[in-house]
Amino acid sequence: MNLPLLDLRVVESSAFIAAPLAGLTLAQFGADVIRVEMIGGGIDYGRLPLMPSGRSLYWTGLNKNKRSIAVDLRRAEGRELVQDLVTAGADPDKRGGILLTNIVTQWLAHGLLAKARSDVISCTIEGNPDGSTAVDYTVNCATGYPLVTGSGSREAPVNHVLPAWDMACAFQGAFAIVSAAERRRRTGQGAELRLALADAAFTMLSHLGLTAEAELLDQDREALGNHIYGAFGRDFGTKDGQRVMVAGISAGQWNALVKACGIESAIADLERRTGRNLAEEGERFEARDAIAALLEPWFAQRTFAEVQKALDANRVCWGRYRSTRELLRDDARVGPGNPVWERIETAGIGTHVSAGTPLRLANEARGSIRPAPLLGQHTDEILHDVLGLDGPAIGKLHDAGVVAGPERDPTRAA
Repeated sequence: MNLPLLDLRVVESSAFIAAPLAGLTLAQFGADVIRVEMIGGGIDYGRLPLMPSGRSLYWTGLNKNKRSIAVDLRRAEGRELVQDLVTAGADPDKRGGILLTNIVTQWLAHGLLAKARSDVISCTIEGNPDGSTAVDYTVNCATGYPLVTGSGSREAPVNHVLPAWDMACAFQGAFAIVSAAERRRRTGQGAELRLALADAAFTMLSHLGLTAEAELLDQDREALGNHIYGAFGRDFGTKDGQRVMVAGISAGQWNALVKACGIESAIADLERRTGRNLAEEGERFEARDAIAALLEPWFAQRTFAEVQKALDANRVCWGRYRSTRELLRDDARVGPGNPVWERIETAGIGTHVSAGTPLRLANEARGSIRPAPLLGQHTDEILHDVLGLDGPAIGKLHDAGVVAGPERDPTRAA
């Protein structure tokens, strides 16, 4: 496949979500991402949820399309091997020389690697900008969002379960590496990139206007339940116990919702009584409770099938609440009908649907999804292809316990 990043090789030494997801993003666009693991697995190799075999669905989901080398990182020989993998290929091969990590350690410090390869690119993902530890959940609690999520408050904050800041950080990291690689291609200059999870989160508050709102208007957002902030949107229950979410943010979405539910005259009367112009999204937000009171009976008196028919006929922006199992079973956006998804066979897990990149390239074929490897599945291949070691040299590393192949994966036997 003619994927855009086929000329990049990235060595990834990481754990948790942000760095592995950045590596996965690069791999999905063709980069050769070499995942470095401790022999027997690192701190997240057994993270829930697990298959009966002991293999982690979390780890295998984040490590598709990568190659795996298993190294004893506690030993000097193992560390030197990883340093060589990062800095290999300075001339004439410009593919390598890129490190992605969130494991801050002196033996992978940028300055040390740059002594071996001056154009090295390193991207280190940290918790806080001062280098102290943080994870998505300890960053999110400081954003203000748990105080306004659902019925959240200072006394009873509501933590959302989506690791949104990890995801934002991952995509920033992947973009930063591609940008640095492109600059290196033009100028020959390396780069030391540092990206803090907290910065990824708090800068997003700035982009969305929340920090300016707090500073200039001296106000915090209020908890709104399931209402959409700044416009009209909310969840409603149907006669047969289903629940749907509707959005009337744009004028077109709002007009479609009003027409589908047949409340044109009731909306006109509400405007006369309140003096509000509900053609304006801000006005709809202020009148959200009154609007919801008009819509609730319409949904409550109809089955889901009837609601679906009316909303679709009028091109309303809406969605149905589903569990993940229901999504997988019933939603056409997930599965073989969508080229984003493929059915793959992952060792220790079995056959299952899995997602590639969500980006669809017009008139271009997509690359196939490669299942997550076993630990050390590509150890020998990487040592030969990247470092040029021959069979006897590789055998000595195995005999000394510096490296291992897939036979040392603790889930292999299952």
